[in-house]
Parts: sequence; structure tokens; C-alpha cells
Amino acid sequence: MSELRDGTRCVQAGLPAPAPGEPFLPGPVFAAPYHLDPATGPIPGRDGYGRPDNPTRRRLEAAIGELEGGECLTFASGQAAITALLLSVLRPGDTVVLPADGYYTVRAFARETLRSRGVAVLLAATAGPYPPLLGTRLALLETPANPGLDVCDIAELATAAEATGTLLAVDNTTATPLGQRPLELGARVVVASGTKALTGHSDLLLGYVATRDEQLLATLRQWRDWTGAVPSPFDAWLAHRSLATLDLRLARQSANAAAVAAMLASRTDVAGVRWPGLPGDPAHTVALGQMRRMPGVVSFDLGSADRVTAMLRGCRLVGAATSFGGLHTTADRRAQWGDEVPAGFVRLSCGIEDTDDVLDDLSQALDGAPPDQPANGSHDATAEAGETDNFEDLTGSEQSGWSTEAG
Repeated sequence: MSELRDGTRCVQAGLPAPAPGEPFLPGPVFAAPYHLDPATGPIPGRDGYGRPDNPTRRRLEAAIGELEGGECLTFASGQAAITALLLSVLRPGDTVVLPADGYYTVRAFARETLRSRGVAVLLAATAGPYPPLLGTRLALLETPANPGLDVCDIAELATAAEATGTLLAVDNTTATPLGQRPLELGARVVVASGTKALTGHSDLLLGYVATRDEQLLATLRQWRDWTGAVPSPFDAWLAHRSLATLDLRLARQSANAAAVAAMLASRTDVAGVRWPGLPGDPAHTVALGQMRRMPGVVSFDLGSADRVTAMLRGCRLVGAATSFGGLHTTADRRAQWGDEVPAGFVRLSCGIEDTDDVLDDLSQALDGAPPDQPANGSHDATAEAGETDNFEDLTGSEQSGWSTEAG
């Protein structure tokens, strides 16, 4: 049989062998302790205690591992997965490169925790340029970046990382393993939030790490066992159930994003439209070379917080919510969370509604919120003034496009 295609892989991933009278996907196993042998106690390969052992979680990990092309460990959230990678790998005196334009909580964690542990932190924009990797212990990429949707060349950076002995990790949250396979492009490890498009129903928190490096996997597994940042059995079961529709969900979300991006780009009252699949987008060429499908997320700028409020109040279908990748189309004004973006910057997550309905809803809402008509709502003065969660004491070369924070 030829290699299975995406939709089939999603439906079949991680399922047990068929057995008469058994369900396709067994229900969640809820257990803290399990029965032990009265004489020998714990037995290797048998479940003994719920923190390191759970068959429901293992089935989910097998499924995600099949899609990513490596061995997988799941965590209680995407941030828990990234934290596990950073703290289990980095030691005092090490240097790490992190995205300057990626998920803002990772930068906050670097400032508050990594710096105090004596780790030097370099921040590089996803589109580059990147600092020399010689002497760098770990480089974490986020591509496409959240929320700006820039893209970097994973294979190119993987070659540079291999030459310098740098561990290259890729945050694959926005793309998902159906949109991009970093391990095949040379990355050593993938980290992601499964809360978003991977599971796609906006009903659970999940993170994971995937790698082909057995030693790194063992290190991360021990870290997880010691810290206990595991997802619940029910969340693991919900996630595995949701994987079956990933191909279908992404297809509609990507199609909606293509239409929305084109519509927004055609309007004179919308600025800074970004979507890697849009011809002319700065990331388009690199994205075409390494991505298998484009994400369902579009970003743009309406100029002010008031105008974003007016647009959202005028929408019937587009909800105001953070996170992305769910079934429902949502919009998030990122400056309100501390992202270092303009006050009117919007991250739009396309759901699976009919494309024309989403276009009609957005168009009429934007028509009702012209740039010269503020909304009768709260005005986020701090975000407008640029008071965001940034690194005030960062030093380094602005000309090179990257900056440094040393421990």
C-alpha cells in the first residue's frame, strides 16, 4: 500500500488494533494508583502510578508522534512543554536564541526565570537575521510566528545549527504537523501547543514535545515525571478524538484564511495584512518551500483599539476571544495581552464557517467602523502608548536585527 494521505493518517493515528467488541478509540482511563503485584511491586512496562503512567495519554502521544514523525511527550499546556524543554536543557552559562516576535510569554519567562539562572538570552526576529550560533546551546524558532506570521527557513537554520552543535527546536503550533514537518527539515525537536488548531474545539489545554533524539526524549520524560506537568486523561482522550478531523478542519480554515486575506488586502482602510499564503507576503516564498498547507490565521492592523472594538461589535459571526485554531472564527487584539504590537493589531483565527458568510460578516463590520469613527467603548491608553511587556533593559545591535539579554 502507498503512503497514507493526511486525512487517513489523522483518522487512524494512535488507534489500537481492531478487536471484536472493543471501541475504535477506547475511553479515558481514570487512575491515580494502579494494582501492583503484592510480591514484586512495580513491574517495568506496567502502569504503576498515574503521573508517569496512563494508557490514554500514551495513545495520544503515539498519534501525535505519527503525525510529527518522531516520539512524543504530552504536557498540561503548550507553555508547560516549552518550559520543560528550556529548563531541562539549559544550564548556567548557556546561551539560547528565542523568537523576538513569537509568543510573548516565552520572552517573559526568559526575562524572569532564565536570566536569573545565568542563561544568556538572544532575541531574533523570525524573518532574521540571526546571530551566529557558535556557542549557542539551544535555538527556538516559531514559524509561522504568533502573532505576526513571519516565516523562517527551517532547513537553512538546521544546517547552521548542526555545524555549531546547537540544538534546534521549532514551535509548530501555528502550522500543525499537517502544515509543516520540522523534524524532516532538520530540526532536532518540535514543541507546540495542542490547545489550538491541533485539537481545534476550544475545550482543552495541551502541549507536546516531539523528537527523534532518544537521549533528549529520556531527559524530557524524566523532567515531566519529576515536575508532574501532565495532561488529564480526559483531556488526552478529547484531544485524540479531535485529531481525526484535523485534515478537514485545516482545509476549511485555510480556505477561509485565503479568502479573508485577499479581501482585507483589497481594502484601503486595512493595513499590514499578513498571511504566508498571500502572493506578495514577505514570507510567501519561504512558506511555499517548506509548508505543506497554509494556516488559518491572518493578521492585520486597523489603526486603533477603538476601531477594533467597533469592528467586533459589528460582527455577528466573529467572536472576540484569545487563542486560535478553533471551529469558530475569532479575533484577538493582541496589544491588550502585552504583545509588542500596535494597538490596532488584530490576529484573526478563521473557523470552519462557510467562507462567504465570514467574508460578508467581516466586510459589513469594517464598513461600519471607518477609521475616523471611534467606538463608544473603553480605550486602551496603555497599549496605544506602547506600554507592553517588553525587555526594557535589552542591549545589543539594533542594526543586526537581534538583541541580547545576559544573565
